[in-house]
Amino acid sequence: MYFYDPSQRQPKELLAGINARTFWGEKMLVAVVDLEPHVHLPRHSHPHEQVGIVLEGEIEFTVGDEKKRLGPGDVYVIPGGVEHDARTFDHPVRVMDVFSPVREEYKY
Repeated sequence: MYFYDPSQRQPKELLAGINARTFWGEKMLVAVVDLEPHVHLPRHSHPHEQVGIVLEGEIEFTVGDEKKRLGPGDVYVIPGGVEHDARTFDHPVRVMDVFSPVREEYKY
């Protein structure tokens, strides 16, 4: 299968208030992630490179020791092994993340 409609895929809860629809190939995974208002994604790291774009809403990322509030169209790049966290504000947020290599725990 080569084509998918994210609205037809059942979301997977990653954490309370954070749900993703994931799609993957052999070497990368893309996730359309919906975050509810006032959600905090705790500080963490993983070996995967992560590149994302904000599709809707505003979100604040801290990557390493750099903090920035992002809105639609803003892109973030998180190297593997670098600690990061994120939080949302008064409105829902949608981002699209790409991970390489594939995050096996995000496959379903």
